[in-house]
Amino acid sequence: MKIFIIPIKKAIISLILLVLAIIVLIGCLYMVKDTMALVPEKKVPIYSVETREKKVAISFDAAWGETYTKDILDILDKYNVKTTFFLVGFWVDRYPEMVKQIHERGHEIGNHSTTHPKMSLLSKEQIIKELETTSSKIEKITGKRTTLFRPPFGDYNNTLIDTASELGYYTIQWDVDSLDWKEMGVNHVVDRVIKNVTNGSIVLFHNNAKYVREYLPLVIERLQSQGYEIVPISQLIYKDNYTIDSTGKQKSNN
Repeated sequence: MKIFIIPIKKAIISLILLVLAIIVLIGCLYMVKDTMALVPEKKVPIYSVETREKKVAISFDAAWGETYTKDILDILDKYNVKTTFFLVGFWVDRYPEMVKQIHERGHEIGNHSTTHPKMSLLSKEQIIKELETTSSKIEKITGKRTTLFRPPFGDYNNTLIDTASELGYYTIQWDVDSLDWKEMGVNHVVDRVIKNVTNGSIVLFHNNAKYVREYLPLVIERLQSQGYEIVPISQLIYKDNYTIDSTGKQKSNN
């Protein structure tokens, strides 16, 4: 039997190299940890609300026309439903009387920017201008300052959410997208909404969608028949002492 004896000098060198490798590995792990700590946590808007109550909110984004808006208001009156309209600044300029009607008929008005840009591409100063300009226009007509903001295209980043919050806004998205702008028919919109809605849902519609006058009564009737109360977004969300998880669900800390 042959016995292999590793020279002491060679063994010491191997041990030193092993220790150095371990030190380098530990150093790399700490560097990764420190780098991750420097990356800011991604913030998200409110997409929906955690609640045991059978409450939902339906909302309308208004940017490209007002052809069906009066009909929407009449339908909402018929079913005694109040909702939230997110208005773009140039829409407010074009249709001030409609803004006044929305407000006077008891609906909530939210801010949808001034020029409908991709907000994540803007500086903080530009974001402030987009929000404050439209807020002033709406307040001039209604006498009431807006507190809800929905970013165009659903586009956002941490700077937007932080800036909106500093200005007193809750940034609002949606968890049920009707896709009404795709004009795929009445049944498609109704089925999509009813299939996906749940307690605390926020539904996205558009005020100038082609079939809105047909699908809106059906959606309201189906939701009400299932026991849902339809409320403006500000009556659905928590105003303080809450957290928002990674999916955008707002949860009360109480």
